[in-house]
Amino acid sequence: MIFAGGTGNPFFTTDSAAALRACEINADLIVKATNVDGVYDKDPHTNKDAKLYKKISYREALEKDLNIMDGTAFALCSDQHKPIIVFNIDKIGDISKAFKGEQFGTLVC
Repeated sequence: MIFAGGTGNPFFTTDSAAALRACEINADLIVKATNVDGVYDKDPHTNKDAKLYKKISYREALEKDLNIMDGTAFALCSDQHKPIIVFNIDKIGDISKAFKGEQFGTLVC
C-alpha cells in the first residue's frame, strides 16, 4: 500500500503523515524520496566531500543531527521501529528498487 500527500491538519508535514500512516497500518518500511541519494554526514549540495551513509541507526542520526525528516516523524519512526529508506526521487528506477528490497540509498533503522 502506498500513501502520498499530507494529513490535511496544520502542524503536520508530509513526513509526519507518512510516519503516522505507516504506524497505523503496521507498514514494513517507510520510503522517503528526496533530492539527494540518501543520508549524508553534511549537505552534499554545498559540501563536495559529504559522505553518504549506506545504513545508519536512529540514535546515530539523532546524535549527528542529520535532519532526515521532521522531528515528530523521525521520533515516531524510531519509537515504532519503522525502517526508513532514503533515496533520490530524480533517479530513474529508484522507486522500484525500494519495493523490490534492493540495497540503495540509505537505510535508517
